[in-house]
Amino acid sequence: MSKILIIEDDAKIARFVELELRHEGYETETAGDGRTGLEKALRPDVNLVLLDLMLPELSGIEVCRRVRQESAVPIIMLTAKGDITDKVVGLDMGANDYMTKPFAIEELLARIRVALKNSGEAAQKTDGKTITIKGLTVNLSTRQVSFDGHPLLITKKEFDLLAYLLKNKNRAIPREELLSEVWAYDYAGDTNVVDVYVRYLRQKVEEPSGIHLIETVRGVGYMVKEE
Repeated sequence: MSKILIIEDDAKIARFVELELRHEGYETETAGDGRTGLEKALRPDVNLVLLDLMLPELSGIEVCRRVRQESAVPIIMLTAKGDITDKVVGLDMGANDYMTKPFAIEELLARIRVALKNSGEAAQKTDGKTITIKGLTVNLSTRQVSFDGHPLLITKKEFDLLAYLLKNKNRAIPREELLSEVWAYDYAGDTNVVDVYVRYLRQKVEEPSGIHLIETVRGVGYMVKEE
């Protein structure tokens, strides 16, 4: 069952869409402002986001932009505005589709089906682009991480670091190399940022799954070792 997040500050519209989606067999969740919506949209169990453009806290455009920094979840923008500029900006920020209010629920449902179908097909095409180690599965294309089928939520930069370590497993990687490759700049001074993000990964990946994945190589950096 696909889970759809409705980010809409108009309670009546949100409730109407929610009831229609549940009638069609979808699981739903709602958020009434952009900040709450952003937090929920980044959860790995969300399969599609319906995103209003005009929101309190954070605008729909800003929510879309931030989601796209970390997730490929399909986004359909819903707005009362019909200005072509808003449509272009929304699509440029990474939205998959765009609908102007008022809309026919039948058309919205059809667009949801298409977006979910395209998303599913894209995931199937990336089946060969996964790394599995110690029960942990990392999909390099969808940028999803799971342990024994249970999703783990990490940020974009945490994912980049984890992916680089996994691609170079069984090799001790210097902190300077990690900083250069993952953060894309040379830094001759303190490389503490690498240590901080490794700590984040240990908290978000190792602790929930109970595995020991990232080893500290004293005087060098870090390594993922697969025996």
